[in-house]
Amino acid sequence: MKKTVVLNIVGLTRGLIGEHTPFIKSFLEKGTSATVTPQLPAVTCSVQATYLTGKTPAEHGIVGNGWYFKEEQEVKFWRQSNSLIQSEKIWDKLKRQDKNFTCANMFWWYNMYSNADYSVTPRPNYLADGRKIPDVYSYPAELRDQLQNELGTFPLFHFWGPKTSIKSSQWIAEAALKTDLLHDPTLTLVYLPHLDYNMQRFGTDFSKISKDLREIDNVVKQLVEHYESKTAHIILLSEYGITNVSNPIHLNRKLRQEGYLDIRVERGLELLDAGASKAFAVADHQLAHVYVKDKEDVAKVKAILKNIKGVEQVLSGSEIQKLQLDHERCGDLVVVADKDSWFTYYFWLDDSKAPDYARMVDIHKKPGYDPVEMLTDPKDKLLMPKVIWKLFKKKLGFRTVMDIIPLDATLVKGSHGRMPEDSNDHPILITNKSGADLKETLLATEVCGIIENHLINS
Repeated sequence: MKKTVVLNIVGLTRGLIGEHTPFIKSFLEKGTSATVTPQLPAVTCSVQATYLTGKTPAEHGIVGNGWYFKEEQEVKFWRQSNSLIQSEKIWDKLKRQDKNFTCANMFWWYNMYSNADYSVTPRPNYLADGRKIPDVYSYPAELRDQLQNELGTFPLFHFWGPKTSIKSSQWIAEAALKTDLLHDPTLTLVYLPHLDYNMQRFGTDFSKISKDLREIDNVVKQLVEHYESKTAHIILLSEYGITNVSNPIHLNRKLRQEGYLDIRVERGLELLDAGASKAFAVADHQLAHVYVKDKEDVAKVKAILKNIKGVEQVLSGSEIQKLQLDHERCGDLVVVADKDSWFTYYFWLDDSKAPDYARMVDIHKKPGYDPVEMLTDPKDKLLMPKVIWKLFKKKLGFRTVMDIIPLDATLVKGSHGRMPEDSNDHPILITNKSGADLKETLLATEVCGIIENHLINS
């Protein structure tokens, strides 16, 4: 099989390729490209699962970055077990075809306990005293130590949160290069999330994201030049395009006001009680799954949601089936925002009663996706002294929390998850494979076959 690498440049679109990305622009001009029609939901976990299986969310079961786990009656996001993907992955198929085939999965999601030969994924240490220590999980286990001994500890706090920067994508790129030198895998999958950060903070404002475009361009150049020296087929790929938004929608607050959502109070703070609620929303960027306990209430809840400003579609039954989202994990209703809007997970009506995790970077406790975790309050002039004081107390061994995340969803200026009207905002696939026969527009389910073709047809 032909050595192949897939660089997943999150957020990359034709509309972003230009003066600030000279290397990627050159790669595009010399290669062959296609626009990928976004699938719903156009979010990381769902799209990656489709790219790796060639199946829809209705088949592979990844209906979002998180969903309501009905057996446990809890909302859970960012799980890591590969067995959650209920379809065969590309490496499983190719291993049967060629016993010498090997795969390295560098930070694509659902990375743990798969049959990939080499894998690395974020996995912090959660210590008994409440501290979270940056770390990764790898297979084989010694790869973790080899990489961190040479590259330093994975910069987790630059991977997500207010400190996000190019450092995380750079570390992942260097880890991929090191893994390639150590093991020379046939297929390497590399996740480069850098553009995701400031584009959610600032939208497509080039005066603010031009630096990010130049930074990721340099990382891509480093990777491509290495893999070109190994005469590999190289695919630049993205999952979705990020577009400007200005209207956060609080679905859970509306459901609470209408008497459908239940909360419980602990230490004077409110928590969403999903198991007790008649209906609640699991917000995921510009799409939300709404779970309704009594199916006789579905039509009434649908009518309520349709009347919210910024809601473009509220889908049920056969409408969900047409989107190929009809999996048991899917909500009874699927809500899609209009082009200017996105969905928060917020369910409290009084900020003083918001749960403690609301002001934290806490992706596993929040019952929905929260892009505000990448921001701090621009009005807080004492923010840096507060952060320094908190870090100082942590070093002294005192327990403290980094409660620095604002509760102002209007700070978010970019989002994704729906299908943008302009194809220049759709994801893209670019390849250096000579004679690559690509259609002008691809379905997300066709990407897996294209990757396979790069491997088996030199």
